[in-house]
Amino acid sequence: MKTASLPSLRVDPDLRQAAESVLEDGESLSSLMESSLRSSVVRRQLQRDFFARGFASRDEARRTGEYYAADDVQAELEAMLAATQKGQGAR
Repeated sequence: MKTASLPSLRVDPDLRQAAESVLEDGESLSSLMESSLRSSVVRRQLQRDFFARGFASRDEARRTGEYYAADDVQAELEAMLAATQKGQGAR
């Protein structure tokens, strides 16, 4: 696959210095920028999908009239977490 270039990025000198100060051994500023961009893209995709599921759930609740109390949902999630933690501790 061919590679593509991104537009050059102009930043404040302090930001560049801060970025350079956190580079790991053998890491270039370009690789840090690429890694950061990849992470941001994934985070935004996950966020977009999360909102889409929430809106779909809202629309389904409006369509069916079936709603759940927040306390009931919280209690069910806490029970699921406790069961998972108990199962992991038994190993």
